[in-house]
Amino acid sequence: MANPSIAQDTQVLPQEQEETSEKRLNEILSSYQGKKEELIPILQQVQQAFGYLPEPMMKKIAKFLQLPESTVFGVGTFYAQFKLVPSGRNIIRVCRGTACHVRGGARILREVEKHLGIKPGESTPDLEYSLETVACFGACALAPVMLVNDKVHGRMTKTKVKEI
Repeated sequence: MANPSIAQDTQVLPQEQEETSEKRLNEILSSYQGKKEELIPILQQVQQAFGYLPEPMMKKIAKFLQLPESTVFGVGTFYAQFKLVPSGRNIIRVCRGTACHVRGGARILREVEKHLGIKPGESTPDLEYSLETVACFGACALAPVMLVNDKVHGRMTKTKVKEI
């Protein structure tokens, strides 16, 4: 069962944030012509500005481009580059590649989950941390590997997880 305090479905924005966000979205949309071919660049720019694609903005993008909402949501969910929930300020990525798996990567992932109280794809309630898994970082000689933001931590142990 999912933890209800985990930031998974935070699509409702506070009033003042919503007004500021709407203004920023309008600025972004004003640089486009409203053609359906502009969908991906618009989604990329909105995600860059907000860190994810809030549902109300995706609906406004659909209206701007005169596309069904299902098309916009379909593109937003199809491509891994797009996030529909806010990410934490610190992104922790644990490698699940073969070398990391053989050298205890699953143990490292469980330890991170235990320490943060979240599963891959989730963020802590304070949005300090998000947890992701990656198929392979390409740092097999350092297995098991974990990234915190852009810093590689190799030869991970349960003790190192606690320290980091």
